[in-house]
Amino acid sequence: MTRLTLALDAMGGDFGPCVTVPAALQALASNPVLNLLLVGDPAAITPLLAKVDSELLSRLDVVPAESVIASDARPSQAIRASRGTSMRIALELVKEGRAQACVSAGNTGALMGLAKLLIKPLEGIERPALVSVLPHQQRGKTVVLDLGANVDCDSTMLVQFAVMGSVMAEEVLALTNPRVALLNIGEEESKGLSTIRDAAAQLKEAPSINYIGYLEGNDLLTGKTDVMVCDGFVGNVTLKTVEGMVRMFLSLLKSPASDPTKKQKQSWWLKWLGRWLKTRLSKRFSHLNPDQYNGACLLGLRGTVIKSHGAANQKAFAVAIEQAMQAVRRQLPERIAARLQAVLPKSD
Repeated sequence: MTRLTLALDAMGGDFGPCVTVPAALQALASNPVLNLLLVGDPAAITPLLAKVDSELLSRLDVVPAESVIASDARPSQAIRASRGTSMRIALELVKEGRAQACVSAGNTGALMGLAKLLIKPLEGIERPALVSVLPHQQRGKTVVLDLGANVDCDSTMLVQFAVMGSVMAEEVLALTNPRVALLNIGEEESKGLSTIRDAAAQLKEAPSINYIGYLEGNDLLTGKTDVMVCDGFVGNVTLKTVEGMVRMFLSLLKSPASDPTKKQKQSWWLKWLGRWLKTRLSKRFSHLNPDQYNGACLLGLRGTVIKSHGAANQKAFAVAIEQAMQAVRRQLPERIAARLQAVLPKSD
């Protein structure tokens, strides 16, 4: 691919341009074929470009936007009043073919609604799903969806998520015949909501899906499955719980001893041993840092849309940009559309 253009909602998220613009420059410096369209308030963006190298500036354009969708706005109201906002303009650039993907850290509900309205779901998909690739303890990765785009899901939607997740595992993780599981409150077939049991029955009859059954929440990071499927409510709570625990664990490894008097009483070899253990554990578990897998793909659309965490820092937002580049290169929408035609009629 000789040229790749992404549209960034530069105003979205908790920090806006002070994070999105440096992350954009970082991505440009790392990827010589990348071109970016920064959508937002020029008065807020331009000062951050004052000392930027001319070569990077030649691959970056600022697209003016009049306003921003608030992170706490109700999706229905935000969509009705979305004209001229940075999020909508970024999505319109994808619709018009000026950009191959959109990245936003803004309001999730509004992004979902506007993406459905402007870019449209693939044929055979009721509602797109937020999907991310999480690391597990065996040094591999697991595709997890839905992470919050759809709070209520019926069995048909869960089957569609399984199909999309399986394709993503094949294309992004290069896995052959990836294992697919449903997240449930137990591994017994009789457990769980009727929607989950109905989805399980359909997946068992889908020959091109390697369905392995139910798994519980404590199996998410174990590597027992390549694709974990759930509704958006469960997925969002699960993801944020895992992220919170990992951040707390990593911060404990970096934090100094709380009682300085005890530290002074320690012998030199105990101090050395403590530092050595912290260093080894930090290296062993650093791949679980949420900043390294920021960026959930809104899978099931005719184009590529990436949702960054609203509180993402520069490093994390740059990772989301990289996710968008990877999705475009892998042609995920086209490959999912082709698989849906073969799988869904058989599993219906």
